[in-house]
Amino acid sequence: MKVTLDVMKGGMLEENIVEEPHSVSSPRRTLSFSKKRKATVSILDPDDKTSGSGVSGEHGPKPSEVYGFVGSITTVVATAIFLVWAYVPEPWLHSVGIFYYPNRYWALAVPTYAMVTVVLALVFYIGLNFMSSPPPTSLNTIFDDFSREPADFVTVATGDDQPIEPISDIGIDRINEIMFSDVK
Repeated sequence: MKVTLDVMKGGMLEENIVEEPHSVSSPRRTLSFSKKRKATVSILDPDDKTSGSGVSGEHGPKPSEVYGFVGSITTVVATAIFLVWAYVPEPWLHSVGIFYYPNRYWALAVPTYAMVTVVLALVFYIGLNFMSSPPPTSLNTIFDDFSREPADFVTVATGDDQPIEPISDIGIDRINEIMFSDVK
């Protein structure tokens, strides 16, 4: 394994690569467990583009990482503001100079309306699925446009040389026979 030792010489940072038989590499640092000397740690500079390894790559962070970070911070700040607005008494808000804010009615109304909207959307979705599916007594639950009846497939070969039968649907009578033939 290679160990990178950063040495400061004359105001310049110089990297020395030393072969070590007992070292562990990671993207950020290299640990050496050599028996000849104490363990050394070398932390690679993430801004160093010449080494080919940086913390977030050559082109910076991904947009999804940035959006996720900004979204999580915004959610935490919005939740904190909501809780302060909903639970801190009005005289305390007036003492810190906050005089304009929405009515406290909306602290309960908005979450309630949101939960009712989600529940109604789920009920609507389930109802739409029930309306679009055929009733259980319909033959459309068994057969459709792509159903294939098993063909009369006669094979001449015997033993392990038998070919695979063509793809077809198994009839409901055959399934019932297989599943319920032992029931008496």
